[in-house]
Amino acid sequence: MNLEATMQELESLAKPMMKKRYLSNGAREPLYGVATGAMKPMARRIKKDQALAEQLYATGNYDAMYFAGVIADPAAMTADDFERWMDEAYFFMVSDYVVAVTLSETDIAQQVADKWIASGDELRRSAGWSCYCWLLGSRPDEQFDAAKLAAMLDQVEQTLRTAPPRAQHAMNNFLYTVAISYVPLHGRALELAESLGPIEVRQEGHKKSTVLHAAEGIHKALARGQLGFKRSYVRC
Repeated sequence: MNLEATMQELESLAKPMMKKRYLSNGAREPLYGVATGAMKPMARRIKKDQALAEQLYATGNYDAMYFAGVIADPAAMTADDFERWMDEAYFFMVSDYVVAVTLSETDIAQQVADKWIASGDELRRSAGWSCYCWLLGSRPDEQFDAAKLAAMLDQVEQTLRTAPPRAQHAMNNFLYTVAISYVPLHGRALELAESLGPIEVRQEGHKKSTVLHAAEGIHKALARGQLGFKRSYVRC
């Protein structure tokens, strides 16, 4: 499929309620409002097409940017490509659910994510922590350095309360993911989550604050028997 045909098909799948939901989460025009599940038949037909993915991402249309992540070929992307995509990621649903997800399927994932976590940019920090969530939730525990992840938990303990809002959300998710999906540090992560307790996050432009409570989510997941949970796939 070419860019024009793909955009037309995406537009045909638009739902007003989905558009309203995306806008309320920070998306901006242009966008159609396509449910991610509705994209699956398109994805099965197209499979991986990096050239088309680049064209879609460059439109700035949120639905097209998301679908770009679905059909991208992560193995064909370099660290510079991911930096370029992050430059265009204007809100967390692109940084964390498009760029970070695609990055998590590469061999350079931790290298790039580490750089983003250490940056001063809110969305890069959010994407970096989120990438580790996707990694931990899909790859075997043996692929990770326990000492490195323990140091990252220490960083969460020291900086979660003072980090920018989107980074707070991603760090909270990281804490939850370590506790559930990385068994070697389950106890340490749960202990930290309980000591931190609920954390109120105030996002600029939002009337209501959000309360993050990793421990609560961890206990619910444990009650469902999800300790050691791993996804069979990451992208849509």
